Amino acid sequence: MARTDDTVADEDALFVLTAVLLTPAQFPSVLGDDYVAACDALGLEPYAEGYGLVLGQDGGGARWTVVVEDVSLVAVAIASWDCGMTYDLSPDDRSVVCALPGWPLALAVAAPGVPEPHDPEPDPAAEGTDPAPLAPPDTEVWGAAQRRLGADEIALQWAAWREQIDDETAFGRTDGNAPEDGQAAPEGARSSGSGRHPGVRRVLDEALAYVTDPPPPGRIRSAFAPGGARTLRVDGPGWSLVARTDDIAFVLLDEEPGEVLPIGRGPELPGLLESLDELAVRPA
Repeated sequence: MARTDDTVADEDALFVLTAVLLTPAQFPSVLGDDYVAACDALGLEPYAEGYGLVLGQDGGGARWTVVVEDVSLVAVAIASWDCGMTYDLSPDDRSVVCALPGWPLALAVAAPGVPEPHDPEPDPAAEGTDPAPLAPPDTEVWGAAQRRLGADEIALQWAAWREQIDDETAFGRTDGNAPEDGQAAPEGARSSGSGRHPGVRRVLDEALAYVTDPPPPGRIRSAFAPGGARTLRVDGPGWSLVARTDDIAFVLLDEEPGEVLPIGRGPELPGLLESLDELAVRPA
């Protein structure tokens, strides 16, 4: 494999552009509601140790997603890049599980010195059995993948979304301890109108059922949040929930394109979030 600053095109090299983890605690939500579903989308066995996904181009410019077993190496590379440091991600060939055509995520960068990114040509020897190239979801339509990506964005930009919610207007209280209503959405998302949204009650009931019947790994994920709190990402059939254990929650539904429904603290949410956090898988 080669770094992105290599400028001599080598047909056998992979010019690495980025990498992501595929583990029970961290995986591209675009691939599925949980770790098992994400692995299935790539034709992989859901091993507990997980994988690293290395996205790059070959010497001809074709997009490839290389699956590797060396999760630690990929994690170090990601951490280094996040800190603004350079890191030559070059997994040993022995750790490569497979190379899949295409990218599951949209990338705005390309390797220097090679043609523009494009899907690789089918292998004639495969006689039509090649897997279809991976591709990011269409942002012009709404579906499960877009719903999960929306929830990821809220989790990433929690403060920006939270400050657009006025508790008194949205929940009818000034202390934030509102009933579990979906009455208002942050700016840029459409509101479902006044009153309790029927989908919110369904989400709360199904999330509560996870406490007694734990879902597949990765369906409940917990990440660091300021002040000793945790940020929860919870998914279910047709819904995604983003919450801070010390605050409110947001719900996105497949049947409500583009809408974000806030859930106030109320008497039910704090205990539910605490129980979900106890079940969640966390990054190592």
